[in-house]
Amino acid sequence: MEFIYPSFLWALAALIIPIIIHLFFFRRFKKVYFTNVKFLKELKEETSNRNKIKNLLILLSRLLALACLVLAFAQPFIPSKNGYSDATNAVSIFIDNSFSMESLSEDVPLIDKAKKKAKDIIEAYASEDKFQVLTHDFEGRHQRLVSKEDALNLVDEVVISPEVKNLSQVQNKQEQVFLQASDARHSSYIISDFQNVITDLNREPDSSIHYNLLPFQSVQENNISVDTAYFLSPVPILNQTNKLIVRVKNHGEQDVDNVRISLLQNEQVKPVGTINIAAEKSITDTVNVSITKPGVQNLELQITDYPIQFDDKYKLSFNVPDKVHVLAIHNQGSNKYLNALFSGLQYFELTNQNTNSIKYSEFQKNNLIILSDLNSISSGLSNELISYMKAGGNVIVFPTRGANKGAYNSFLNTAAANGLVNWEESEREVEKLNTKEFVFQDVYRRLDKNLKLPKTTGNYTFTSFSNKPSTGIMYYRDGSKYLSRYRVENGNLYVCASSLDKDKNELVTNAEVFVPLLYKAALYTASNMKHAYVIGKDEIIEVKNRERGDDLVYKIEGKQEFIPGQNNLGNSTIIDINNMIKEEGIYQLSFEKEVLESFAFNYDRKESALKYYSTDDLETMYGANYNIYDNVMEANFSELVEQREKGIHYWKWCLIFALLFLLIESLLIRFWKS
Repeated sequence: MEFIYPSFLWALAALIIPIIIHLFFFRRFKKVYFTNVKFLKELKEETSNRNKIKNLLILLSRLLALACLVLAFAQPFIPSKNGYSDATNAVSIFIDNSFSMESLSEDVPLIDKAKKKAKDIIEAYASEDKFQVLTHDFEGRHQRLVSKEDALNLVDEVVISPEVKNLSQVQNKQEQVFLQASDARHSSYIISDFQNVITDLNREPDSSIHYNLLPFQSVQENNISVDTAYFLSPVPILNQTNKLIVRVKNHGEQDVDNVRISLLQNEQVKPVGTINIAAEKSITDTVNVSITKPGVQNLELQITDYPIQFDDKYKLSFNVPDKVHVLAIHNQGSNKYLNALFSGLQYFELTNQNTNSIKYSEFQKNNLIILSDLNSISSGLSNELISYMKAGGNVIVFPTRGANKGAYNSFLNTAAANGLVNWEESEREVEKLNTKEFVFQDVYRRLDKNLKLPKTTGNYTFTSFSNKPSTGIMYYRDGSKYLSRYRVENGNLYVCASSLDKDKNELVTNAEVFVPLLYKAALYTASNMKHAYVIGKDEIIEVKNRERGDDLVYKIEGKQEFIPGQNNLGNSTIIDINNMIKEEGIYQLSFEKEVLESFAFNYDRKESALKYYSTDDLETMYGANYNIYDNVMEANFSELVEQREKGIHYWKWCLIFALLFLLIESLLIRFWKS
């Protein structure tokens, strides 16, 4: 046992005062004359013995009452294993406010009970102590220590959030805030249901921090979720049936039959069908989506599942343009084969520009730029093409015989592509197509041996530097590349080994290859834009600028409206959501009241698996370095916290016994007659 104020124990010396009074108290007796002394002597001896016992008991009561009073002021206690310190406390309390804490316990959501326990913890500490209230949101106001009153107010403001962080991240945040109070005693409390997917605490945490785990156990529910959905082709195409791949998962331990799937397309619900899912398995299904009009398309896949519903919907949003714009740049007149090709495709619109009248400002409006047999590539054109590709554009180069190799190689080198070496006059035949590449993927049901591939009577050879990797799209018989693709940040550069001149290259007359090549190369631009985003994960979005200037200010509109963080990079802008979106839904990016893009945000599926660590599991994993509270729901938490943190205090009992002994003294004096 120890004392908070041991100096008060000197007051025990005052116990000698009642003893002195007792020893030197002489009562004055009155003389009474009596004829028979024998009876008086017997009476005197009997009365004297009784008075002596009475006085000793009164003295003992006074001594014990005074001693208990002194001990009360000295405040005796049995210290906890954490030890006792009279320094101020810095206390960090994490409240799990994820979707799983909406589960009910005795018809009360776990989040409400967690907030009540958090308040009990705060109330157990002194008013001069400092507190941090932390949630999955990691808000700025939760990154500092506040007073006791402010901490209680912050607890009241905690609500369910779609954000989900691992508990190791929570620990890091708590350790950071403790740096603000290095001279204080540090205590961490983690109030959570300890789902398996987020429980990754450090097995050997900072020894200067007293960690406490408060497990709120909920009933493990069966749950089915729409995990993800995506188009088989990166770009949905107008007036065609597009295949949408859907993955649905059963997180429970029982098989589930007849799960209904429906599709909400532009506010019209279409039943898709039903599926059966085995326990703890996922199933992938295909949904056919027909797009009959251009513009923004909003889709929502739905299933019916209870009671966990936050993951029963999956939204997608994308834009299908009314036209795919292609720009052909030439210096000897437009290519009649290109004109013929795109005139037969109503979905495409071809624009021809001479090198003497190029409109650089219109580059970003095009999905594909074709360099058709240019004699040279100027530095200005080169710079604009590089910027265009970095922003997500596609460029395909057909170098002409006798081209200015220096100008071409300057452009190719800037794009990290292999350069031109020599033009060779020899007849060669293309033998192989790379059907794994998007350009030729799903174009042919199977490669027929009778498929006619282009021949060339002249072609360039290329350097082959290892630091300039390329993907082969089409190959000659000897294995060299006829058509290569280079990635240029968000865009693509296609380089053909031969000219677009019919006399040098049969590609223009080979519709089976030429049409899908340009068709899908033009569509590949839009594949850079995602169709669905995850709240809390996908915080950065890159969009093309419709206008140029550093003063462009975009706005996000939807269930919430705000101005996001923006970083203009010439032809594109980086949009930083910065954790501002909290609700699933469709959000629009607008500029001066014009809607530019549409984005679908979905809740994170991380908590769909409703599996939790029990108290025994936590004891096994973390019991050596963490205080783990059991029966959190029923416990008097203020008292438990005080005992765990400060030990067991006895000053209240000392006061009670002091009063009790004073009462005994009064009763002895009043009712024990001499």
